[in-house]
Amino acid sequence: MNQTEPDFWVLEYVTITKDSRTGLVVAIGGTEQAADILQRTGGFLTSPGPRGDYHRLPHGLPIEQQRLQATTASHALLAAGHSVHLDPTLNMLATLDGDRDAALRYLTQLAERASAAETSSAVAEVLTEVAAPVHGLLPLTREVIVRAWITASDLHGAAPGEEPEPIARFGGTAHSLSEAASVILHARNHAARLTQLPATAPATGRAQSPVSRRC
Repeated sequence: MNQTEPDFWVLEYVTITKDSRTGLVVAIGGTEQAADILQRTGGFLTSPGPRGDYHRLPHGLPIEQQRLQATTASHALLAAGHSVHLDPTLNMLATLDGDRDAALRYLTQLAERASAAETSSAVAEVLTEVAAPVHGLLPLTREVIVRAWITASDLHGAAPGEEPEPIARFGGTAHSLSEAASVILHARNHAARLTQLPATAPATGRAQSPVSRRC
């Protein structure tokens, strides 16, 4: 007996996400009904794009307002039968500590990998995670420090070089983190080179046993 797959009536998929280049919250895909829901429940605007119209939230909304409107629109779309993907960072109902817990687990795993390393290659891999120039832990931490320092200086109305001592010293830690990352990268490169060194060649000759002499 041949069984056929049932027919499902599913409206066109809608993706609500945050564009990394512009910082705008955009909704891509969907039908005219979806567009109506986005506009009525989420406050989205219709804008022309190179591949047709898309929907976006207005410029300049606070982050929490972006999350609220995106979450509201996504739930209204789901209730109307649309298939929706909502960027987790925009989901007001997501657990806020989820990212923090994941980061803590990641650091714990790195520490365990460092302790369990049995080769220089394994050590180099851990150090790469810590100090890789773009996505390493230290460079990313430095980026957080720099942005916080700039914001703190702006809030105090201080011109560059005229910040209060605590803020100036705080900004100086960014340089310290860069130096630390550089030191760790040198150690990582050294460990990687040790892995690539050829093994010591075995001795080619055999020890000669002394020749007994007859008297």
